[in-house]
Amino acid sequence: MHIKPFEELTIQDNFMFQKVMRNKRICKATIERLLDIQIKDITYLEEEKSLHMNPDSKGIRLDVYVNDVDGTVFNVEMQTTKNMEELVKRVRYYQSIIDLHNIEKGQDYTELNDTYIIFICTFPVFTGELHKYTFRNVCLENYKIELNDGTTKLFLSTKGTEDDISKPLQYFLDYVDGKSPADELVTEMDSVVDKVRHSKEWRLEYMTLEMELRRQRKEGNAEGKAEVVLGMLEDKLSLEMIAKYTKLTIEQIKEIGKAHSLI
Repeated sequence: MHIKPFEELTIQDNFMFQKVMRNKRICKATIERLLDIQIKDITYLEEEKSLHMNPDSKGIRLDVYVNDVDGTVFNVEMQTTKNMEELVKRVRYYQSIIDLHNIEKGQDYTELNDTYIIFICTFPVFTGELHKYTFRNVCLENYKIELNDGTTKLFLSTKGTEDDISKPLQYFLDYVDGKSPADELVTEMDSVVDKVRHSKEWRLEYMTLEMELRRQRKEGNAEGKAEVVLGMLEDKLSLEMIAKYTKLTIEQIKEIGKAHSLI
């Protein structure tokens, strides 16, 4: 996992994107621009909201998680790693977890909030031609009939080639893609980016996050190797052979084996 130096962070990076979107006016105006709608007001449900159904389930971390005065939920995510198969399944999982967290036991299903899940992608998506792909559930036999279940998924791409979006949205996507600010809102975003880069407090926060990510990666690698060692011990491979393939010492392998009663 490559961890970018603090000085190199841009609006594409989750840490920076979250800080910019903590400016309520910018966040509200950005959502209005992305969806071409008007919103009376927004409320932050939580910055980088973490949602878990139970300790054993896969949790999700949401970059921007807000709702408006009507209760509509907006989840906005910055996506920089191209894996469309994973991305479309992720949006499905996000929808299910958000729904489960927005209805209480005993509530009627009609009380489920309308939701918008928005992925801002820094790479071509689907056909690669459009900047904007909006998905709702429709009837295959009659496309005029929508399910009207209140869910919308939106994929935006900075690499679109068609003239398919408004100028303000184009300015925003161009900025995400690395171009200079071209209007007032994007200029204000850029100003916040500069402010973050010069903030000692946010530098320290990022360094703390960086250390935590390195720790998790180290522990993850260690746990992964431990599982391999246990499998090899169960298959009765020699300690020397296990050491050769795992790059662990004989002593480390013995320690793992003894902890699981395999040696």
